[in-house]
Amino acid sequence: MKGQVAVMVEPQKLEYQEYDLPTPEKGAVLLKVIRTNVCGSELHIWHGDHPVKKNGILGHEMVGKIEKIGEGVTTDHSGKPINVGDRVSVTYFQACRSCAACVNGDFSLCENTYKFLNKQPEEPPHFHGAFSTHYYVHPNQFFYKVPEVVPDDVAASANCAISQVLYGIDKAQLKLNETIVIQGAGGLGLYASTIAKECGARVIIIDSIESRLEQARIFGADHLINLHDYETVEKRSNLIKEITNGQGADVGLEVTGVPDAFSEGIHHIRPGGRYISIGNILIGMHTEFDPGLLTRKSINIYPVNRYQPWYLFKSLEFLANNIDKYPFTKLIDADFKFDEIQSALNKSYKREITRASIIFD
Repeated sequence: MKGQVAVMVEPQKLEYQEYDLPTPEKGAVLLKVIRTNVCGSELHIWHGDHPVKKNGILGHEMVGKIEKIGEGVTTDHSGKPINVGDRVSVTYFQACRSCAACVNGDFSLCENTYKFLNKQPEEPPHFHGAFSTHYYVHPNQFFYKVPEVVPDDVAASANCAISQVLYGIDKAQLKLNETIVIQGAGGLGLYASTIAKECGARVIIIDSIESRLEQARIFGADHLINLHDYETVEKRSNLIKEITNGQGADVGLEVTGVPDAFSEGIHHIRPGGRYISIGNILIGMHTEFDPGLLTRKSINIYPVNRYQPWYLFKSLEFLANNIDKYPFTKLIDADFKFDEIQSALNKSYKREITRASIIFD
């Protein structure tokens, strides 16, 4: 049997290639992809902005169905028994368990994290990315069964967007009755809003697009700040202080990917507060920053690059427990077929759509 992969041969040029389906090695699993999303990182790669990946198979945010199981694999990484046909979600990175970071217990910073993602499709086992009919789960990747109540279009986002923000919010130890200011009302920001609300926090969201802000209210936001209504950092900071009785937010979360948002964030946070940086992932992008303000306010900064693998399990459980409380299915606003991936990438880059998803028959 054969499967297909969508290969970026160079930035903004896509080809479809066909390969034999591999037999999983010991500890590995082969999935049939059900649905995969266009994530912001794919757009950076698609336009040649990624520092390392310039070609190959794209796609990592996905959900799949088990098609073949390698020797020794009987359960997922939470201990649940697995069978062919089960839906699973997979960490898009591996933890080698032998590098310095892994030995120190920080699997999210594994030095070999993207070893398989950078392989070219002609190299077995071929199916290295999620923009494919199939996906090879390597022995060092964590995977978890998807709860029955979580639909495919929601499960597809679990292994990236929601796991990232859940890990970040946990690192910052957001507490009951605290206030969090979220910069950005895209998918990450909306997921963060629901997590913060379930922590018992008050949520402020900043964005420039009114439709996103209105959607944020449905996802639990208590206060909305439109950049067009409060056009300076000072005006936004003063409003946040009004909302927080002159103190500033306890926690800030940046998920915009805009460098200037990072330098702005510390203005909105109270002395002794915490700031989570997730959105800015491109190296070489710069912003003016006030280190003296950071020092005098004694703000702790928590950069988040990926997440500890077991947070994928936590994310799936969070979705299952709140599936009827928040309209998670509305976070995908455009579906495309497998042969329409290039269109999905281009429309996403031009912001003609908010979040694209590729569905497979």
